[in-house]
Amino acid sequence: MAIEHIVIVGGGTAGWMAAAALSRIRDGRDLRITVVESEMIGTVGVGEATIPPFVGFNRVLDIDEREFLSEVQGTFKLGIQFVNWGQVGESYIHPFGNYGYDIGGIGFHQVWHKLRQRGDKRPLQLFNLETMAAHFGKFSRSEDYAREDLPPMNYAYHINATAYAQYLRKYAEKRGVVRKEGIVKDVALDGETGFVTALTLDSGTRIEGDFFVDCTGFRGVLIEQALETGYEDWTHYLLCDRAVALPCNRDDGSPPPPFTRAIAHKAGWQWQVPLQHRNGNGHVYCSQFMEADEAHDILVANLAGKPTAEPNHLRFVTGRRKKFWNRNVVALGLASGFMEPLESTSIHLINTGVNKLIATLSLDGVTEAQASTYNRLATKEYEKIRDFLVLHYKATRRDDSEFWNYCRTMDVPDTLTEKIEIFKANGQIFREEDELFTTTSWAAVMMGQGIQMEGTSPMADGVADSSVKEIDEMEKSIQWLVQRMPSHQQYLEKYCRAAVAA
Repeated sequence: MAIEHIVIVGGGTAGWMAAAALSRIRDGRDLRITVVESEMIGTVGVGEATIPPFVGFNRVLDIDEREFLSEVQGTFKLGIQFVNWGQVGESYIHPFGNYGYDIGGIGFHQVWHKLRQRGDKRPLQLFNLETMAAHFGKFSRSEDYAREDLPPMNYAYHINATAYAQYLRKYAEKRGVVRKEGIVKDVALDGETGFVTALTLDSGTRIEGDFFVDCTGFRGVLIEQALETGYEDWTHYLLCDRAVALPCNRDDGSPPPPFTRAIAHKAGWQWQVPLQHRNGNGHVYCSQFMEADEAHDILVANLAGKPTAEPNHLRFVTGRRKKFWNRNVVALGLASGFMEPLESTSIHLINTGVNKLIATLSLDGVTEAQASTYNRLATKEYEKIRDFLVLHYKATRRDDSEFWNYCRTMDVPDTLTEKIEIFKANGQIFREEDELFTTTSWAAVMMGQGIQMEGTSPMADGVADSSVKEIDEMEKSIQWLVQRMPSHQQYLEKYCRAAVAA
């Protein structure tokens, strides 16, 4: 059956990202898109940090970066600073962009390791532009200097997710998307195919559709309550199952740093996301080892200023739906699964889910091949991100609490064990297919938390001998560039100052 009406159930970041992207396929077609959401149902709204592919998502929508950042009180993000993850008192930055570049087919970190063995004292971080700019609170975009002999600046954003959803709502409605206010009270299924055919709202309004996108958060009104898809629980790998979120002012007047902070505490960790006028904060923790009141107290004790809202307590089960696309329903956002926001992948998974949907969808109807392809690709993506998140917990050297003792000694997926063991052997990191996290990402976390290369690549000897001058030039280029950049605060003031901040 042809798809003439797509119904998106639930608004928020997921619903309006889907609506904005799908509105682009309406051009020249008789396709209706409806978003059903209720102002009575709040959104989680904690996913305020993004990663570089999100910049591309906005560019595809032809969104003006200056206007967008001003509207969502946005700042730039060059990576994530991890504090207390290896041992209490230690910190490192997982940067966007690479350490140096491959030389002679060998990863830069492997060449650096060989030079280190020979007495070179320079830390690896000197060879990453994003790390050095973040360290000094500097920022500039690649197009501002546009020179081939200088490394590019890879960045993402910190955003007010609620304001972003509102921004995309305006975008989508201008392109013909219709919003309906209401709460879904009943879901009608076809007796033969099991497809969703219609929704009945609390007002009694009936909305029929051919294809449905479930953006109803943890509840999964269509994907789970109606279609009983099932859920794969990953709590045995990722123990944290609670969070408390609390925005605050920056009372000390400090400028927003161009990076997110992830600060480990005794049974979880705290995020700190700097917007232009405030910080987004939250404490992700494990209820087996910590009560909600203690988690709240730890968070409040580690804020940069006075809270600006009441605390929002959240419960979740880490994992994924057994199918992301079931019959004529695709789940996006929290309805599809949840992995804690440790590496800012929540909005990213909405982005890639939308991309996969548009790539596989045919308006001629739904086929099993479309659903199985989508599910296979999404499952692989979730599992690879899961392994990377588990690495942060497994690679700890902390032994100061029951929580960290469990994490340090727990069994992990074989795919992760293999990655760690190969890295230890000779520093090799295999990036499989189009997995999200790069060689630099894996190297940054492993070395940042104390996993060391015990051997070296047999190819690294010769490359290290011939590339010393080239490596020196890399360091000088990064130093030269960072010295000439404006501060992050100066860049925001000039480029995209938010009206709220003004």
